[in-house]
Amino acid sequence: MTERQLQPLLHELVGVVLAPTSALGDAAGQIRPTGVQGVFHADARVLSRAELRVDDREPESLARGSVGPHAVRFVGLTRWLGDPGPDPTVRVERLRRVSPGGLTEEIQVVSTASVPVRAVVSVELACDLAPIEVVKSGGATEALEAKTGEPGELVWAAAGITVTVTGDGATTETGHGAATPRLTWPVELPPRGRVELSWRLDVDDPRAVVVCPPGEPAWSRPDLHADDRRLVRLIDRSLDDLRGLRLAEAGAPEDVFLGAGVPWFLTLFGRDSLWAARMMLPLGTDLAGGTLRVLARRQGARVDPATGEAPGKILHELRRHEFAPGDGLHLPPAYYGTVDATMLWVNLLHDAWCWGLPAEQIEPLLPQLEAALHWVGEHADADGDGLVEYIDTTGRGLANQGWKDSGDAVRFRDGTLAAPPIVLAEVQGYAHEAAVNGARLLDAFGRPGGDRWREHAAGLARRFRAAFWVDGPYGPQPALALDRDKRPVDSLTSNIGHLLGTGLLNGEEEAQVARLLGTDALAGAFGLRTMSTDDAGFSPLSYHCGSVWAHDTAIVLGNLARAGFRDTALTLADGLLGAAEAFDYRLPELYGGDDRSLLGRPVPYPAACRPQAWAAAGAVLLLQAATGLYPDVPGGTVRLAPLAGAQLGAVAAEHLTVAGAPVDVAVDRAGRPTITGLPAGLTVTVDATPTIPTPRRSAPTDHPVGG
Repeated sequence: MTERQLQPLLHELVGVVLAPTSALGDAAGQIRPTGVQGVFHADARVLSRAELRVDDREPESLARGSVGPHAVRFVGLTRWLGDPGPDPTVRVERLRRVSPGGLTEEIQVVSTASVPVRAVVSVELACDLAPIEVVKSGGATEALEAKTGEPGELVWAAAGITVTVTGDGATTETGHGAATPRLTWPVELPPRGRVELSWRLDVDDPRAVVVCPPGEPAWSRPDLHADDRRLVRLIDRSLDDLRGLRLAEAGAPEDVFLGAGVPWFLTLFGRDSLWAARMMLPLGTDLAGGTLRVLARRQGARVDPATGEAPGKILHELRRHEFAPGDGLHLPPAYYGTVDATMLWVNLLHDAWCWGLPAEQIEPLLPQLEAALHWVGEHADADGDGLVEYIDTTGRGLANQGWKDSGDAVRFRDGTLAAPPIVLAEVQGYAHEAAVNGARLLDAFGRPGGDRWREHAAGLARRFRAAFWVDGPYGPQPALALDRDKRPVDSLTSNIGHLLGTGLLNGEEEAQVARLLGTDALAGAFGLRTMSTDDAGFSPLSYHCGSVWAHDTAIVLGNLARAGFRDTALTLADGLLGAAEAFDYRLPELYGGDDRSLLGRPVPYPAACRPQAWAAAGAVLLLQAATGLYPDVPGGTVRLAPLAGAQLGAVAAEHLTVAGAPVDVAVDRAGRPTITGLPAGLTVTVDATPTIPTPRRSAPTDHPVGG
């Protein structure tokens, strides 16, 4: 039997990140030469081994914990050292911190023994400079030969990358004298003494296409108080993770965007970077502005089937070289194989404008707006039927080009795969929203074409209504997609939740979609399942056919909350917060879609990225839904429609941002909001406080609002 080459598992590894550098090791702090463990920099594994030994033995793992946004501390025991007896008296602490272009480790040997302690501390090292796609596919790699440099220095070099490890005060061993290169320190501690050792990793990578941006994040960090402490902890951890995922292009460090996720996607991804920036708008518009400009500079200008480029189209992903992880996939360094990023770019531009992105940042992007709308109306509709479709004509690109981009993501109710070209439901919603939003921007800035795009949106809504609605087990439902024969792909999926708020559906249709989203078949897990349990293609650990994606759940619960469908939004919010608690508040890319009763906690998806930008940014979208803050700065209005109240509890968020001004929003347990700090000229409207049923969880009685 041929042995399968499998993607390595991630779920038990401990990660730390300051993009484009990240480190993944085991729970004991070791980085072992196996799987996806290693230190990565801009799509290359720059260190494949870093194993700590004391007297050639591994410390016994005891504990670990995060130390700020870019560091983690590991604690181990060396029970063969120190005083005899049951209590350990010598421990080893290992602080791993990622820095721009490298990594440092501080090692402390701490003794509470009554006798002196003598030992030899060593760190065994290796570097293979494996491309990320080779690691992702489970491919084997060989360690490179290490050279010695200055005292305490080891150097590896290949493919234009130079990796240097320096151990302060250490001796180096390489070649025949050591099985693997290593740094060595003999240590001697007096009774109750300690010693501190350190080593650092530096990467010189002039060909990297992404870099660590200078300075601190431009977004605000809200001071949050909530009855449900899970929300506070989730926001705190998510903002730390998002700080570590910031990136810039090598030639434009001032325009910051978010890399998609560790380890596979720590680069520019059109869809992911756009959604994450959109979710982050309550904390300011700078991230949105940077993301829009970066992608505008790479907007398609010509038709190129090999890369998927077309005039006006927005990029899918950017790499230093071809990305070929296996299964016939060969993506060029700049790849445009996405059907939705162009509409999402338009919608981010509009929403950032609504949150107060200044006109002087909007106006330079208007030509790119017009080009993007032209792509939606022309190139995105290859067969001229008025709907947006996709097909990979090369056989080397992504077969599916929506956010559910795995090869088996588009299935009929009976489990059979749909044949391309594919017309996705949510993409029609994005296109409708982009046409309406684009028309509003064109009107506001004195550009022609607004009426054309409003007519385009109206026609799209009519065609969608005629083609997509089917009978399902819970009544009428929008199909997931249309296949090449324009047959509705009749499975029930989370995609329909993305239609809410796009204007594609009327009020009655939105209410039916909300009912479908609230069924146990979709909402019975810790969040929203990507496919219902009634469909033959459902599997709780399928990447896109039954798992739960944190960003998907956040987007849909945000849409439900904004549209006034509180009960289903609250169900999804509670599931997402339960998942956050189970994952130590670092939400993974996705997790299992098992019923909540199975284990009382979500089952990990073993290859999920963590941290992931749009999973972490989903926490900010949840906070926005809780406070109900919906500004329209150019329209002069701010709507308050909070999800918080008796069921979710009271919430108070200070230092949200509207039109560049710090804004505080508080919602009491009855759901009554107050807002302070709004710039002059904005009129506040408050939705009527809903009648709230008996809470699912009793609120604390010690403080009306706590931290």
